[in-house]
Formats: sequence, C-alpha cells, structure tokens
Amino acid sequence: MQEQIISLTDFKTSASRLLQETRGGANIILTQNGSASAVVQDYAIYRAQQDAFLMLKLMVQGEADTQKNRVTAQGKVFDSLRASLLKQKKKHG
Repeated sequence: MQEQIISLTDFKTSASRLLQETRGGANIILTQNGSASAVVQDYAIYRAQQDAFLMLKLMVQGEADTQKNRVTAQGKVFDSLRASLLKQKKKHG
C-alpha cells in the first residue's frame, strides 16, 4: 500500500488530483504543524478494511466464547430463530 505524506495546505491546493490517487489504493497522510493529523483513503478500501476488522473482532469473540464453553449447537440456534420468525409472522400476518 502506497503512502504519501503531505501538509494540509498542499492537500488543499491539489485535492482533486490527490483524491484520484486514493482510488488507486494510495493513502494520503495529512500533516498539520509538522505532525500527522489525518489519513485520506478511498472510501471502498476504507469500507473493506472496516468489514475485515469487524470479521476479525467476531472471530476473536467466538474464540473466547468457545474457550469458555459458551456455545450452543447450530441446530438449536436455527430452531430458535425459526420459531421466533414464525411467531413474528403470525403476530403481523
């Protein structure tokens, strides 16, 4: 992944061109007063990273549940979901 470090002032003068570069996968690190203050990246890449992070978080939670024996058989989970959906359907249908 490419990174470019530029000042906020420089970003403002070339924003349109620099945003085009993010579509190619480059991240732009903006500095203010010499310190990094923000990252600009393509929105689709950002969403994909957020989804991947969420998946990792769920995996860690699942592993912790398994180690502490907080598990439920798959069939029981789906039976419970079906019963709940049928109950809602009868209530609203």
